Amino acid sequence: MYARMRSAARQIGVTGLAAAAFAGAAAVGVEASSPVSMERRAELRHLLIQDCGSCHGLSLGGGLGPPLQAGAIANLPAEFVAATIYYGRPGTAMPPWQPFLTEAESLWLANELKGLNP
Repeated sequence: MYARMRSAARQIGVTGLAAAAFAGAAAVGVEASSPVSMERRAELRHLLIQDCGSCHGLSLGGGLGPPLQAGAIANLPAEFVAATIYYGRPGTAMPPWQPFLTEAESLWLANELKGLNP
């Protein structure tokens, strides 16, 4: 998974110290099985609609940001989506959510968007 997350960091343009931090985080690894409580999952689903939806559309079909519906991101690895959520996209309107989310929560959100969560 380390190589896939490093590759995801390069794809979103994370450079310099941010890339080093990303690589360090990837070395630790975020597993899909990292615990995200049921209460937190409900909060994260609300975040998807209210916060992500403000730029990506309330149905996540696109707006200022690209569509985030499962079909639109099906070809993107969950690690790439999680890295985009966690670190943002430098030079774009996509902010880093790192101050508000853990790496496990970012990966959970990515899997939720892709329709992979139970």
